[in-house]
Amino acid sequence: MRRFFAVLLCSVSLLANPAFGQSVAIAPVRVAAGAVLKFHLQTRLNQTTGDALDALPKGTVLEVGMLDSVDSDIDRDGTEFHGTLVTPLLMEGEVIVHSEAEVRGLLVLLRSKSHPEGFRYELLVTGLTDRGKSYDLTASLNPSFVDTATQPAADSKSATK
Repeated sequence: MRRFFAVLLCSVSLLANPAFGQSVAIAPVRVAAGAVLKFHLQTRLNQTTGDALDALPKGTVLEVGMLDSVDSDIDRDGTEFHGTLVTPLLMEGEVIVHSEAEVRGLLVLLRSKSHPEGFRYELLVTGLTDRGKSYDLTASLNPSFVDTATQPAADSKSATK
């Protein structure tokens, strides 16, 4: 009987080790009004609008002067922010969108496989208005939404045969 309790005690003590899960703390995003941020244009899903932004390549940088402050500790997921375009968007020397164009955006919480916390806050530009004409787009502070750590290399042998 003593051996049984000794084995049971050892088994329970082995299982009693603490398990460490993901941290619940997500790195905050804090941007003061007046700051100038560089957003990277993402691929447009619906390019049927035929506007000039369809021709801009992915990764085109939009310099945005923030009109609103953003603090993810205070502001909720989906909170809107506004700004102005600091430099014009050019295509082959021609102005596509003028500086001082109105910028609309959102504070969003994105799920990320490679991020240690599993989630991350991101600021996204969702639209521009220049001289009465509105453009829908997506631009982020990061050059890509893709979790590069989870993407197979181009020469990977894991491709489907």
